[in-house]
Amino acid sequence: MPISSFHPTYNDNPNPVGQTIDLPGFRLSADQPGKDLSNHEIHDLRQNLLRWYGESGRDLPWRRTRDPYAIWVSEIMLQQTQVKTVMPYYEHWMQQFPTIAHLAQADQQQVLKAWQGLGYYARARNLHRAAQIILAQHGGKFPQDLPSVMSLPGIGQTTAGGILSAAFNQAVPILDGNVKRVLARLRGIDVPPSQAIKALWQISASLLDPQQPRDFNQAFMDLGATICTPKNPACLLCPWNPHCLAYQTNMQNELPVSEKRAPTPHKQIGVAVIWNDRGQILIDRRKQEGLLGGLWEFPGGKIEPGETVEACIVREIQEEIGIEITVGDRLITIDHTYTHFRVTLNVHHCQYVSGEPQAIECDEVRWVEVADLEQFPFPQANVQIIEAIKQQQRQ
Repeated sequence: MPISSFHPTYNDNPNPVGQTIDLPGFRLSADQPGKDLSNHEIHDLRQNLLRWYGESGRDLPWRRTRDPYAIWVSEIMLQQTQVKTVMPYYEHWMQQFPTIAHLAQADQQQVLKAWQGLGYYARARNLHRAAQIILAQHGGKFPQDLPSVMSLPGIGQTTAGGILSAAFNQAVPILDGNVKRVLARLRGIDVPPSQAIKALWQISASLLDPQQPRDFNQAFMDLGATICTPKNPACLLCPWNPHCLAYQTNMQNELPVSEKRAPTPHKQIGVAVIWNDRGQILIDRRKQEGLLGGLWEFPGGKIEPGETVEACIVREIQEEIGIEITVGDRLITIDHTYTHFRVTLNVHHCQYVSGEPQAIECDEVRWVEVADLEQFPFPQANVQIIEAIKQQQRQ
């Protein structure tokens, strides 16, 4: 669904881009925003992108509002997450926490439960903390200046630019993953994006239409998400192909240059589903810091070299919770991938023997009924454990 019909007016003077940057392949300075990009070319790039956006831009719920809170929530959810995944979470979130005040006053467990399944849970914790800061320091109103926005937890320069441009039409550039990819191809940048960040920021700033920054930044992201995709970009449909160095040299599948990545670590984890004589299961809440901070889980830990799964589980439960257990049958084995590592969860039924459960390596422990497990926010891999428990009980 087209966003609208644009009738833009253009300023032939591009935004100044500041200091000179030396980079393999081109030289960038205040009077030369990109290699051989004239003011006329920048004018064409802006005009062509906005025209394309008016015809082909995506109709997304956060684009139908100018509420900075709603736009902020969408920007955070969209970090490292696809639009189709975000959509139902966004709708549910805005119903449950319709304003900054609602979010600030909510319990963290409610917030994490609403986020369950989206991953990267620090985003949810930061949203919650930032809402409390806005309520306390800004009277509940989202700030409108870049330094204040960037001082909030979880908001970097790109997210701040996305919010300020979309909500307030401020001329603040962005540089998310989609934009980096588009610019690397447009300018034929022959180093990984991480080695060209300053230059990429300057090019993004130089291209930004100062009169229509809201539409331009949204169009920029759409171009990367729908046309200039990581693999097999639709170059023939791209409004920028007349100016794209990668397209002209048939390098679009080689750019951007890949980042060098270390081998992905693979961790073997022993996990205990501990039952007591009342048919309850012991769960623990992780400490606030870290990847899955604040979430509940079935206790366990890393299997040491030469250690069996059963021995690992007994040791970890003693060290982390301070109780004695016996390890029984295997329930399920789960492979799960995070950003920088993979895990295999070796999950066993266990029977509580003795000792008083203690929160030694966690924030809280609790015996719960199987029927009540769904009330708690769990990491996605642990949700699979819950489903396995229920499936086994139905058999």
